[in-house]
Amino acid sequence: MNEHNQEQENQTAKHMASVKAAWDKAPEGPKKAAALKHYQAAEKAHEAENDEKAHEELKQASRALM
Repeated sequence: MNEHNQEQENQTAKHMASVKAAWDKAPEGPKKAAALKHYQAAEKAHEAENDEKAHEELKQASRALM
């Protein structure tokens, strides 16, 4: 893994941790359920090394919690 890819990996991991923390604190309901779907999609994208898609899904998860 080159340095750029490692940096992307670190940024994605930090973004995922941030969204997960917000999700953990959110009250139960339809917003939290919608956010979970986006978070799970972000996890899949991250595992597939598609950081761009992972970040987009994480943004959608954050928006769903608002």
